[in-house]
Amino acid sequence: MNSTSQAPRDEAIGKDAGSPFELVTIRLPVVATFIALIAGLGAGVLLAGAALPDWFLDSAALVGTLWLRALQMTIIPLVASLLVLGITQMSRAARAGAAARYFIALVLGVSVVGGLFTASVLPPLLSAVPIPDGASAFLAEVPVGEQQVPDILDFVASLVSPNVIAAAAETSMLPLTVFFALFALAISRLPDEQGERLLGFFHAIANAMLVVIGWVLWAAPAGVLALAFGVGLKSGGGAFAALAHYILVVAGMGAFILVLAYVVAAVLGGIGPVRFAKALIPAQAVAVSTQSSLASLPAMLDSAGRLGLREATSEFVLPLAVAVFRATSVAMNLAVALYVAQLAGIEVAWPLMLAGIAVAVIISVGSVSLPGSISFVVSIGPIALAMGVPIEPLALLVAVEMLPDIMRTLANVTMNVAVVSAVDRSRQ
Repeated sequence: MNSTSQAPRDEAIGKDAGSPFELVTIRLPVVATFIALIAGLGAGVLLAGAALPDWFLDSAALVGTLWLRALQMTIIPLVASLLVLGITQMSRAARAGAAARYFIALVLGVSVVGGLFTASVLPPLLSAVPIPDGASAFLAEVPVGEQQVPDILDFVASLVSPNVIAAAAETSMLPLTVFFALFALAISRLPDEQGERLLGFFHAIANAMLVVIGWVLWAAPAGVLALAFGVGLKSGGGAFAALAHYILVVAGMGAFILVLAYVVAAVLGGIGPVRFAKALIPAQAVAVSTQSSLASLPAMLDSAGRLGLREATSEFVLPLAVAVFRATSVAMNLAVALYVAQLAGIEVAWPLMLAGIAVAVIISVGSVSLPGSISFVVSIGPIALAMGVPIEPLALLVAVEMLPDIMRTLANVTMNVAVVSAVDRSRQ
């Protein structure tokens, strides 16, 4: 999962490992949100044939719509501030030496390979194993006209906006991502005092927005209950089948990263799969039980020791990996966006998928320290917007994130140790 959540029952935002920027601590009602989703869908299915009064249906729809809009309003400022902080942290890490630069190259390589795998495999997979009937009800809150995919010329033109304020108002993620990535790199070139002042400003914005989104997500059980009730009324039992299908598909993209970790350890780290698997059992057990990469850090250090990796390497690379690297982020986040695109009947062209991969790679640097519920919205929303995919279904899919998140954490922890083995071998 993400670096700082404490347990599957609660999620928290805490201090980044190896980061000078401390994020505020927030507890999120993950289990309550999941229960609200199941209860809302179940109530909708049971009452689908009942003659419910219009005022009741309108009130439920209003609650869901207000919560959805509150969730959407936090995306742009939070993404912008986290991008600046994350890219600055990555830039500083790159100046730490050859080992750090090799680590960053591995981070980018794994992220891009994961994105290309999802982009290549997921569309034909969804054609072979289609989304169950009734899943279209998850698009009930999508306004008419938001499911248009821009053509290639519009995509190229959208990479740079003459007015970044207008781009933010229109939630145009491609030019915003480009602008704030360049802005973060520019900060790293400023005199130390000016750079720290600007970073402090964005740090404060990030914390303020995390507090706001924490408040919004505390209301998630009510918002998800209302939205799920409407979906249950329209889709019947098909909604449960669609959620199970979604969880398996997205987790499958994360499983590729898990397998890739063994390949990285064997090819770049020189460690056989059997030996690597035996050494990783303790760390993987902690990862599955806590769903937290940060909580798994001591076990990862122990696994690195079992593999005979140098302490100097593991004690440098693993905290850095926990801070700036989530191996599954691009593959699984892109999978969610493409799943919603398929749900909406949108065929995403390859140039737009490549744009989605690029945005996913950049966003993953900034959102790596966030717990699943917040990271889900902050990371996947920009990818979907960049590809012209509606983001409204994310408001319900976030409620089941705790399940694919098990695969996220398992694969992330495994890949972190694999990367350590590769870096350690490069220093011999």
